[in-house]
Amino acid sequence: MRYLADENFPRTLVDALRLAGHDVAWVRDEAPGATDDAVLARARVDGRVLLTFDKDFGELVMNRGLDASCGVVLMRLPLARPKVLAAKVVASLATRPDWSGHFSVVETDRIRVRRLGR
Repeated sequence: MRYLADENFPRTLVDALRLAGHDVAWVRDEAPGATDDAVLARARVDGRVLLTFDKDFGELVMNRGLDASCGVVLMRLPLARPKVLAAKVVASLATRPDWSGHFSVVETDRIRVRRLGR
């Protein structure tokens, strides 16, 4: 799957997803300091699902109505050892083939998915 990891996404998670066979671009490498609007636009243009720990994307997508047809996955996981967190993220993303077109929230014990109107 093709993902765009937000700047706040830890390198260990980016590396773990790449090792699991995913195509992951990382804002920190390619556009550090980009605004949230620009990051979301980049994910849309590149056809990548946005991965983030930043709750502001919920505001942009759900309340301001910005186009997030690419899909956004908000990680709401507690801090843990890097390997433990990486395993949880990789396992969670493997549960669905259809992250695009949805705003999803990954929590410790559940994944909430909401279809986007666009």
